[in-house]
Amino acid sequence: MKLLVRYRDTKFTRTFDAVFPAAGTRVLKTPPQAPRANAFAERWIDTARRECLDRLLIINQHHLLAVLNDYAEHHNTHRPHQSLDQKPPLPPPAPRPDICQLTTHRPPQRVQRKELLGGLIHERHQAA
Repeated sequence: MKLLVRYRDTKFTRTFDAVFPAAGTRVLKTPPQAPRANAFAERWIDTARRECLDRLLIINQHHLLAVLNDYAEHHNTHRPHQSLDQKPPLPPPAPRPDICQLTTHRPPQRVQRKELLGGLIHERHQAA
């Protein structure tokens, strides 16, 4: 079952809430006078706007969804998070030790750069 968490604002009417149960979504209202109730979502929205959406010209809904999907993947798999000791929430699997890593002499590592969102974000990875 999907959940929609929303504020208790008067702009959300009963008609607005009635649409979601038909789609299999349960509507949950934040507790009254609890500004921190939706803090994690607020933080993600603020970060996505500041780092991504404020820097791009979004032309339609399809473009917005594509940009947000790319940014969410970057945010969860590559972007460092302070609270996680500068690691992403879903880090890539740790590299397996091979013969080169077990010896004291290591060959120089090549770094590959991947551009996201038309060059707005650059991810760097060690080449295999």
